[in-house]
Amino acid sequence: MPLNLSGDQPFENTPSLEAKALRINLNSNIYGTFAEIGAGQEVARHFFRCGGASGTIAKTMSAYDKDFSDAIYGKEDDSRYVTLSRLKKMLEWEMSLLEKRIDRNKNKEKLFFTYANTVSTIDFAKKFKGHGWMGVKFQTKPDQPYSIITTHIRFKENDAKQQQLSLGYMGVNLIYGAFYQNDKPKKILKYLFDHIDNDAIEIDTINFQGPLFKDIDNRVLSLELVKLGMTDAVMFGPDGNNLLPAAELYRKNIIALRGRFRPVTIVNEDMYKQSLSIFQNESENDDDETLVIFEMTLSNLKQTGEIDEKDFMDRARLLCSLGHTVMISNFMEYYRLAEYFSLYTSKKIRLTMGVTNLIEIFNEKYYKDLSGGILEAFGKLFFKNLKIYLYPKIDSDSGNVIDSNNLNVQPRMKELYKFFKYNFKILDILDYDKKGLEVYSEDVLEKIKFEQSGWESMLPDVVSKLIKTKNLFGFKSSN
Repeated sequence: MPLNLSGDQPFENTPSLEAKALRINLNSNIYGTFAEIGAGQEVARHFFRCGGASGTIAKTMSAYDKDFSDAIYGKEDDSRYVTLSRLKKMLEWEMSLLEKRIDRNKNKEKLFFTYANTVSTIDFAKKFKGHGWMGVKFQTKPDQPYSIITTHIRFKENDAKQQQLSLGYMGVNLIYGAFYQNDKPKKILKYLFDHIDNDAIEIDTINFQGPLFKDIDNRVLSLELVKLGMTDAVMFGPDGNNLLPAAELYRKNIIALRGRFRPVTIVNEDMYKQSLSIFQNESENDDDETLVIFEMTLSNLKQTGEIDEKDFMDRARLLCSLGHTVMISNFMEYYRLAEYFSLYTSKKIRLTMGVTNLIEIFNEKYYKDLSGGILEAFGKLFFKNLKIYLYPKIDSDSGNVIDSNNLNVQPRMKELYKFFKYNFKILDILDYDKKGLEVYSEDVLEKIKFEQSGWESMLPDVVSKLIKTKNLFGFKSSN
């Protein structure tokens, strides 16, 4: 029976897990293996139970013992098992065995696939809820190179058995999506949660690779994860590939700059350079690795109530062209961002911001939902090793430079502000570029829109050149 990519079920009429597994089993061309480490054969069992598995499953296995796992897939340099590196080795090794043991000449219509996961469920103390990697390597034409979908999940449930069930559901959804919804990657994200409670699992990283997804930018799918509420934050590197936040942030010093970056200006770059310089010169600084993050919230990305994906990609390309690591988050309040970082590191955290943002932090209206109000928020914000690097601004009326010494917060907040100011939690950036204080991204966009000159000098050279060559932000080439 040839592979049929049509007939996808509407989202509101979600097919059952049994129906999904059976549809794959009854397609005589789909044939592959399952390799699951750590949480049992939770995905494979759905295909066994629905019937017709003999035509689909070549092999299932679980190298549960670490020595056996190492003997099959090799040892990891960091001696860890729940990693992307381990998942990739599993997919590659199992696919190589499938190709070696199944004669293509006798099975010319077969569409090979390998599903793998490496998972750690909740511990007995219920302190660590567990996480895992899962992926599928597959083809939709016999002579086609393989495409791959890999994703990282974090469990939120407090019961190991329920976590295993949720893992099984998501694995079936992933395999089904790979074969029958691969032309709609965004919908695959939604369908991964079929028959799973939204608060059972978090997906914080996903990557689509291969010929079926050659026109897909994984940064857009990262954005979609946050938009759909599947995670609170995603990250991607200068090369545009999605990153696992937990791995990137783990035991790192962190410097974070929040902004719209529409586009990134010489001010943003100066904030970055000066922050890094201050941090490196702090007397108590150590040799731990430091990660600088350019962070945008969903609200930073909204211009007219909805997120413009092209506009998002324009900003993402410019930031990546400057070699920056980017985070997209759903953390409207700074204390939530600080809380998130503290989940993964106990090292130093520095938040770089302008005067206007700092004044807003001291506005009580943002903390009405907290029982402890602004005091609770600040207890989380300035937890342990966090400091704020403050970039000054020009007062539009007087022309004076405003910094931590002369900014105005609400009268009720003055004493609280002084407490943090004089306990060295707020540090001024002193060696700033004075020419940049009058540079605003809104002015740059206006100049581009109305084809006015002079905007190029307000941006890093790489950025202005890319805007021209790629016709970004409405730029119209004269050629």
